[in-house]
Amino acid sequence: MSKKATKGVLLVQLGTPNSPTTGEVRKYLTEFLMDPRVMDIPYVSRTLLVKGIIVPRRASKSAATYSTIWDEQTGSPLMYYSELQQQMLQAELGDEYHVELAMRYQEPSIPGALKKLEGMFLESLVVIPLFPQYASATTGSVIDRVMELIRSWQYFPKLRFVSSYCDNPLMVDVFAEHAQQHNLEDYDHFLFSYHGLPVRQLGKVDPSKQLKCPDFGCDSCKTETNPYCYLSQCYATTRAIATKLNLPEDKFTVCFQSRLGKTPWIQPYTSDTLHNLAKAGKKKLLVFSPAFVADCIETLDEIQVEYANEFKEMGGEEVHMVESLNANPKWIEALKRMVLENGN
Repeated sequence: MSKKATKGVLLVQLGTPNSPTTGEVRKYLTEFLMDPRVMDIPYVSRTLLVKGIIVPRRASKSAATYSTIWDEQTGSPLMYYSELQQQMLQAELGDEYHVELAMRYQEPSIPGALKKLEGMFLESLVVIPLFPQYASATTGSVIDRVMELIRSWQYFPKLRFVSSYCDNPLMVDVFAEHAQQHNLEDYDHFLFSYHGLPVRQLGKVDPSKQLKCPDFGCDSCKTETNPYCYLSQCYATTRAIATKLNLPEDKFTVCFQSRLGKTPWIQPYTSDTLHNLAKAGKKKLLVFSPAFVADCIETLDEIQVEYANEFKEMGGEEVHMVESLNANPKWIEALKRMVLENGN
């Protein structure tokens, strides 16, 4: 008989539709975009925009895109790799721990995962949002939801949140190893493409309003200036990987993808960067996407299909993608160490 788990771990990923159908994608997009940390505008305006304009226009197109990356046996790539990460971490930690996986939006849900964990009368619980760089719209939303739900518990285990691991050495090693599966000398330029955020959300991270950063970050921005600035953490990740691979500063660019609406988002945009590189005569690009710990629609379609086609139409030749962390054992070791270093 296995030992009863006394320590809990909750891994939380963003989410994915249950199937690549318009109805399921509509449910997923609605829950995602109605989160006030994601769409940080007043409720009435958010409802009208999300339910009246964005979701009706995007659901069918997004469903068609999801169907191109959906596997007949394993389903959603994000779900497949997330479940594999949970299973591998459970095996590494052993019977003393119970590792649950939840999605911030859709299933398996955070309420469902916490209900299981509550019934175990745990000594401790470590929550790891699966986003290396902190942002209120991702990690902040996960922590907010977990705290909202756990406050109804009648007992409280020792609780720890891992809010950022943007330059985790093992994570950096994995991205570098996956990059070295390509012949780096073949590429004219390297892109570090991160998920975008509205510029206004960067300013909200400093409640004191004392930090002055006129352009909300630059390539020399250090996380010590504001440890919760998403932009500075993106640059910290980039510097760590570039240093590991000895990439010259003039050979790589940080950029941001997946913007929505007409308000200013963090720049430079990945699409604009591709245009500029093609105009400069670059032919072969290798793209890192270190905001994601598992390959998903943003890496498998947006970069490898949409952006790759754009680049070729402008005269470029090839866009290749560095595989995400996925099921690399060294990434699982990184997660294990995060658990052990946070009081477990």
